[in-house]
Amino acid sequence: MGAMPNYNKMRRIVLLGAPVDAVTLEEAVERAAAFIREGGPHQVLTLNPEYLYRALREPHLMEIVRRAALVTADGVGIVWAARMLGQPVPERVTGIDLMTALAARAAREGWRVFLLGASPGVAEAAAAKLAARFPGFQVAGAHHGYFAPEDEPKLLQRINAARPDVLFVALGAPKQEVWIARNLNTLRVPVVMGVGGSFDVLAGRVKRAPAVLRRLHLEWLGRLVY
Repeated sequence: MGAMPNYNKMRRIVLLGAPVDAVTLEEAVERAAAFIREGGPHQVLTLNPEYLYRALREPHLMEIVRRAALVTADGVGIVWAARMLGQPVPERVTGIDLMTALAARAAREGWRVFLLGASPGVAEAAAAKLAARFPGFQVAGAHHGYFAPEDEPKLLQRINAARPDVLFVALGAPKQEVWIARNLNTLRVPVVMGVGGSFDVLAGRVKRAPAVLRRLHLEWLGRLVY
């Protein structure tokens, strides 16, 4: 086994005012593991060009990025922009790839995972798929994303009572990032991460673009076709 990464020496670049951690997928997972060892809470944000575009015009969204404990480059536009500015990041780390990698690590480490978001039944279906794919995966709980503001306190209590190590939130960007930032200090969860439409993909409701299109940075085309 190789040496553990030194997180104090990991490079964080600034792209148009937004911090981005220059990490690989493996390093992002190790960073999350360190957060769990430290205790919570930590917001993990996968930054794509659409979110950055809005953050440049909406200061509260930029502030969320700046306060996040880990920000990965989710989107080839972020990777290219960093390279053009002479601050390259090692690779693109997407939300669904990081979520899947964290689920695999969770199964090995015994981390408990709570899934929040998407339509009724989808979070449960995604959790079942992860449990089938990664033996030992522990589902702390699952809940859909259609809850009223007055129901939020009870939902937060339910999440905390389940004692998850990781909370995946699928409310769509930037709603999920705003929700996480607003509730981060109430949540007693070491790693809280927005995952967009990942539950729908995992549950089989939406097809992800084929790997060949992802390698060619044409995942947007796959979304149109599939």
